[in-house]
Amino acid sequence: MTEVKDVTELLLSRIRDVPDYPKPGVLFKDITPLLADPEAFAALTDTLAGLSVRHGATKIVGLEARGFILGAPVALRAGLGFIPVRKAGKLPGATLKQSYDLEYGSAEIEVHAEDLTAGDRVMVIDDVLATGGTAAASLQLVRRTGAEVAGVAVLMELGFLDGRQKLEPVLAGAPLEALITV
Repeated sequence: MTEVKDVTELLLSRIRDVPDYPKPGVLFKDITPLLADPEAFAALTDTLAGLSVRHGATKIVGLEARGFILGAPVALRAGLGFIPVRKAGKLPGATLKQSYDLEYGSAEIEVHAEDLTAGDRVMVIDDVLATGGTAAASLQLVRRTGAEVAGVAVLMELGFLDGRQKLEPVLAGAPLEALITV
């Protein structure tokens, strides 16, 4: 338990608060100091890789864009494949798309159709769980490939935005792991 507390404290100490970004009244949580610190980045990578292995993942899905930064080293550390889920129009070849609602409008994400198949157990990795829309769409997309969801792991959950509640039905019993909740 002390090790988990120490990792959490290390990660928190490397996340910078930026007031009034991207607009007045918003307190942005900047993870770039964490990424710049090799000790903190390694601790984050090790922790997420351990969760992925513990939940039986066979592939890591990273959500554009910071999920790529976190997910790729996690996949490497855990000895698993890495699959990017991108904004629509960014992947060549045959893709599967999933749309989702934003605060004002909608968006689409996609994955290469052949990158995930039945038998894969996927851990979805991202930096932040906010409202849960992108994460929910990614889970729907993963399941449409025939793969199973092993879980979702994020560095930080913004608890005041209730993303966990929105995500619960789509998780369908798969775990949601947030290393830090603010």
